[in-house]
Amino acid sequence: MGYRVINGKLYPVENLNGLSNNNRICPKENINTEVNFKQILEKAIDKENRFTISNHAAKRLESRDIKFSQFDMDSIDKAMNKAEKKGARECLILYKDIALITNIKNRTVITAVPKDEMSVFTNVDTVVLV
Repeated sequence: MGYRVINGKLYPVENLNGLSNNNRICPKENINTEVNFKQILEKAIDKENRFTISNHAAKRLESRDIKFSQFDMDSIDKAMNKAEKKGARECLILYKDIALITNIKNRTVITAVPKDEMSVFTNVDTVVLV
């Protein structure tokens, strides 16, 4: 679905059917359903500054008593941003003594492997050392 900005407000393209100079784009009964441009912009910006950890990776981290500080999370996020700018899809991020397999498009940590269990990694197109 596409959106169009009119007078500083964002409207779904489907609401533009039958638009004429005499018609309002968003009738009063639909005011509560209008999409706020600021919310969409903030969501797009926020996407660049966050990632998710899959259930599998969370269980692996928890079982090995590995905890990330805010600094660690920011460092991993920066590594994902670098990989994304280079066109990576599946990335191995080596951070401290941990290998993180990530899906860059979905911005998700798929699994985490501690240093003593690292061996062979497959289906990875990029490696980022942090």
